[in-house]
Amino acid sequence: MYKALYRKWRPMDFDTVCGQTHVTDVLKHQVATGKVSHAYLFCGSRGTGKTSCAKILAKAVNCLHPKNGNPCNECEACRSINDGIATDVIEMDAASNNGVDNVRDIKEEVVFTPAALKYRVYIIDEVHMLSPSAFNALLKTLEEPPSHVVFILATTELQKLPSTIISRCQHYDFRRLSMKDLTERLKEISLAESIPLEETGALVIARMAQGGMRDAISLLELCAGSGEIINEENAISVLGAGDRSALFSLVEAIQAKRYEKIYESVASMVMHSKDLSVFWQELIETYRDMLVVKTCKAVKEYLDLTEGEHTALKTLAAGFSMETLVYHTRLLENAMYAMQRVGFSKRSTAEITLTRMCEPALSSESEALLARIARLEEEISRLKMGVALPEQTAKLESLTPEEAASKKIVESEDLSSDPSGSSAPVAEEGSYLPLAYWQRLIETLSERKPSVAGFIAKTKGYYARGKGYLVRVPTDFVASILGRPETLLEIKSLISELEERNVLSEPFEILTVAMTAAYKLLDELEEKINND
Repeated sequence: MYKALYRKWRPMDFDTVCGQTHVTDVLKHQVATGKVSHAYLFCGSRGTGKTSCAKILAKAVNCLHPKNGNPCNECEACRSINDGIATDVIEMDAASNNGVDNVRDIKEEVVFTPAALKYRVYIIDEVHMLSPSAFNALLKTLEEPPSHVVFILATTELQKLPSTIISRCQHYDFRRLSMKDLTERLKEISLAESIPLEETGALVIARMAQGGMRDAISLLELCAGSGEIINEENAISVLGAGDRSALFSLVEAIQAKRYEKIYESVASMVMHSKDLSVFWQELIETYRDMLVVKTCKAVKEYLDLTEGEHTALKTLAAGFSMETLVYHTRLLENAMYAMQRVGFSKRSTAEITLTRMCEPALSSESEALLARIARLEEEISRLKMGVALPEQTAKLESLTPEEAASKKIVESEDLSSDPSGSSAPVAEEGSYLPLAYWQRLIETLSERKPSVAGFIAKTKGYYARGKGYLVRVPTDFVASILGRPETLLEIKSLISELEERNVLSEPFEILTVAMTAAYKLLDELEEKINND
């Protein structure tokens, strides 16, 4: 019933070409005034109407009774072109006929006058696939074309064409169609073909088409094959598109560090035989949308979203800092590259990456450090205003009154501890705190080992319960000096003396952060913490 739906709805004149009025108006004017060029170059994404416009132009220049620049589609010339029997309209696919011999055949033919029409029209599709020698042969014909010949070149990759070819053609860009144009044409087709199509289903199809009318009609035909009403759920199921609600749910789980939900989402994708690479690309697009929401006011001009999706996305974006969004996007892009390179471990790559997104402390990359700094700055701002963090509030609400009271007593005791005393600094599990005695350690070590005095002077020390000690150094060279076994042993021995406990067996890491900006932010943050 719906076989060859696109062929049936292919444009018959310039007025029926969807969304390309900036091109069709110019072509109509040229045909109406008789000022037809000898060569045209149509560029644009697939499915935007390049070949269709080429065929309409071939009809228009040969039409016996044109109407305001449009072909009449009734005369003998128009009918022969529509039926594909016009010998003077030659369509060549350069992808399979890209040799110099194919172009030489054209060069030999152009000298002869048309057999039945006014113009002999050559439509060369995917012209960027021609070989260099074929381009050279075509160039000579374009330089000195006979008056009865019109060349129409179509390509999706303009950058691959020689500048000498481009300069000898009238160049027209075919734009991707807007969601509005696509949905309106889909509803028009569904009404004429008695296809049950809802607004939400049309939006899903239009989004999947990515600006191409041919793809949109083909996807509509695919969805119509089931005979069911094409709504959002049905379109997503048939086309294998990512469910926006599932994507938003996964982002919420990342935000709340709900690992069970994260692993469940990945498992669901795998069990339903959906391609993780496609889902991953849609997750990257979701993060891109959140960046747009946080940086732009006129969001609806840039994003193809329903009202409900816009509201949900705005709520999600409010829970992330810009630094965290950039960090997460970098991890997603790296994982996407890994999935394409090693296809058999997509699930493991996805789960590990999502876990790292929840815990910036697991990475020493500059983006992760900036994300942690932004988070700490937000905590400081909330503490100054006396507002609890959302996750802290949720944890307290989940406790019984007795547990909450006990927790407050323990926190009060922890805050009263003096990290500069003889005991190790008190910190939450996995959270690094600066060592208050580090300056004293630098002075003592400089006295005992003068050779390292200049290297250790600009370092800073931190401690995290469960992770051990971390020394931040300015350069890799300083890290190599302090990383020598005898120097490390001296530093650990000094820490043991100052804390009055044996720390020789505890983890000890020397970290180099190359970004000066990260140093500056970390210093400012430590100053804020000390002032508070």
